[in-house]
Amino acid sequence: MTIKEIQDKIIDEFALFDEWMDKYEHIIELGKDLPIISESNKTEDNLIKGCQSRVWLQADLVDGKIIFTADSDAIITKGIIALVIRVFSHHTPKEIAQSDLFFIDQIGLKEHLSPTRANGLVSMIKEIKMYAIAFQTQVN
Repeated sequence: MTIKEIQDKIIDEFALFDEWMDKYEHIIELGKDLPIISESNKTEDNLIKGCQSRVWLQADLVDGKIIFTADSDAIITKGIIALVIRVFSHHTPKEIAQSDLFFIDQIGLKEHLSPTRANGLVSMIKEIKMYAIAFQTQVN
C-alpha cells in the first residue's frame, strides 16, 4: 500500500466517528496496539526533542525500506505516534522524504490537540523525515 493509500484509509476510519471523544478513544486504542519497543531502544538518542511527553522513535533500514518502532509515556501521544509510523513504516527513504502528509489536517487532528501536543506531532514528523534523508544515502 502506498503512503497516500494508507492516509486515505486512516481518513475513512476517522470518518466513522462523529464525536471527537470517539476519535480520541480510537487514537488511544491505536496506541495500545502499537508493538512494544525494545527497552534497549528507549535511549536519549531515540527521544524525540520538542515533545511534551517522552517519545522514543527507532528506525531500521531493512531491504531498502524503513521500519519504525516507537513508544511514549503518554497514552494519547502513543496513539499519535502509532498513526504516524503506520503511514511511514515499510516504505523507502525516498518515498518518505517526498511524501505529502495530508491525513492530519483531513481528520482534524491538529486543531484538536493542545499547542504543545501539536508541536510534538510536528517534531515526530520532522524526525521521521530526517531518518529518511539519512537512510537515503545508504540506499543510493
